[in-house]
Amino acid sequence: MNHRGSTHRTGLLRREIAALAARMMAEDGIQDYGFAKRKAARQLGANETESLPTNAEVEIELRAWQALYQDEEHDERLLEMRSAAASLMRLLEPFRPYLTGGVLDGTAGRFSQIDIDLFADSAKDVEIFFLNEQVRYEHREIRRPGPDTPEAVLVFDWEDVPVRLSIYPSHLERISRKGVERARLPVVEGLIRQPVTEIRP
Repeated sequence: MNHRGSTHRTGLLRREIAALAARMMAEDGIQDYGFAKRKAARQLGANETESLPTNAEVEIELRAWQALYQDEEHDERLLEMRSAAASLMRLLEPFRPYLTGGVLDGTAGRFSQIDIDLFADSAKDVEIFFLNEQVRYEHREIRRPGPDTPEAVLVFDWEDVPVRLSIYPSHLERISRKGVERARLPVVEGLIRQPVTEIRP
């Protein structure tokens, strides 16, 4: 096979992996792009270290899949999750909440969670706040702790929607994480007022 043919085959394989990974994320509730890509590659008999699409390529396929198969349901669920996120962010305003993930970028599906980053002097301050507000939560183990990883991760349900709350030291608020979009409450409220179909690419 010549180089051009090999490159074409690799491009097709990347597209197949991206499409299958997107379908897994939409249908099976997989949240992690990397996990979805590796699982899709294995199912297609591809080498996990070669031909893997980027997260952006999977996101394009995910948006296309949702528009084709989950259009009305997706719009309703996204509005519901963004409204719940805004409600929670109002409560957590003392801790500088930011919405991230699929609820912000519009790719959240029926199994998705709300991802919110908080910036506090101490994770204990947030936990004490939750105790006073009678919000029940569970701790999640932090994988690969490092200088820019959260101090604590709490999971709970808010308005019947699952939430993952990542609590960072306050000094990290000024540092943007590579490839991670985030938005404060006014932006989220703007998305709620704007019809979902208008903000699709």
